[in-house]
Amino acid sequence: MKRMVDLIGASLLVLVFSPILFFTAVAVRISMETPIIFKQIRPGIYGKPFYIYKFRTMTDQRDENGTLLPGRLRLTKTGKFLRKYSLDELPQLFNVIKGDLSLVGPRPLLMEYLHLYTPEQARRHNVKPGITGWAQVNGRNTISWDEKFNYDIWYVDHQSFWLDIKILVLTLVKVIKKEGVSSQGHHSMERYKGMMRNIE
Repeated sequence: MKRMVDLIGASLLVLVFSPILFFTAVAVRISMETPIIFKQIRPGIYGKPFYIYKFRTMTDQRDENGTLLPGRLRLTKTGKFLRKYSLDELPQLFNVIKGDLSLVGPRPLLMEYLHLYTPEQARRHNVKPGITGWAQVNGRNTISWDEKFNYDIWYVDHQSFWLDIKILVLTLVKVIKKEGVSSQGHHSMERYKGMMRNIE
C-alpha cells in the first residue's frame, strides 16, 4: 500500500510541479551553470546506498589550495531562495518513483554518519527514508540531533497510512510558513559528530 501511494503520489506531483521543475532548472542553469542537479550517495533502507537528487544550491568555489570554501560562502542567492521554499528537494520525487525514497520517512543523512549511530539510532534505517518525516514537521533543522533521532525512531514504531497523511499536510504548512529551514548559526543543520561528542 505504501509503495503504491508513493508511486502514484510522486508521479502526480511531478506532473503538477512540472512547470516549477522546468523554471527552477533554468534558474539554476543561469545562476550556477552546470550541473543543474546535485547528487550524493545517501543510506537507504537498511543502510543500502543510493544517489539522492536535489537542485544545485551551491557553487564549487575553492580557495587557493583547491579546497572547497565553506557552504555558507558557496550558497548562492538562487540557492537560498530554493532552500527557503524547499524547491531544491523537488527532484527527489524521481527518487520516490525509482523506489529509493518514500514520500514520508526519516530523512536520509550522510553515509559517514552510519558508524556514529547507537543501536537505537540505527533503527531509523529499518524503514525506507523519505522526502519528509516526523522530525521535519517537529522542528526540522532547528531541533537537536537527539531530538531528531527520537522523532525518527518514534515514526518507525508508529508508522501508518494516516500518520503519513498527517505528516504530508503538516509539511505543506511548514513550507508555506518557511519554518525550520536553518538551525541557529548555520545555513543548514550542523554536522553530526556522534552522541558523546554532541554531549561534550
